[in-house]
Amino acid sequence: MKKSLTIYSLLFALLGFSLNMSASFPVKKKTETVEVIKENTVEKKELTTFTTVAASGKSQIAAAILCWFLGVIGVHRFYLGYVWQGVVQILTLGGLGIWTLIDFIRIITGSLEPKNGRYSQTF
Repeated sequence: MKKSLTIYSLLFALLGFSLNMSASFPVKKKTETVEVIKENTVEKKELTTFTTVAASGKSQIAAAILCWFLGVIGVHRFYLGYVWQGVVQILTLGGLGIWTLIDFIRIITGSLEPKNGRYSQTF
């Protein structure tokens, strides 16, 4: 029991350091100059727009594999950006496997997507 707990702890630490997570989502900034006509004068104003990037860089296949093999400790939730839910899954062992099974079905059907966008690679 103690040996398996140590192995799981090391695996969790390695995955925590290897996964790239950020608190923000990628955006593209576009600045353009617009001429505004008011009565007889023309004013130039800078207009800045931000658009979000739809793809998150996450793979649906990778999420499904992580859920299938390591779903009990919530690794797929960390991968998808749901950190607090991953911690809860660690503490409850994936809801004794029930939450993991539900997440696996949701990943396969596409209803469980990454936190900051859509999958870049799907089935």
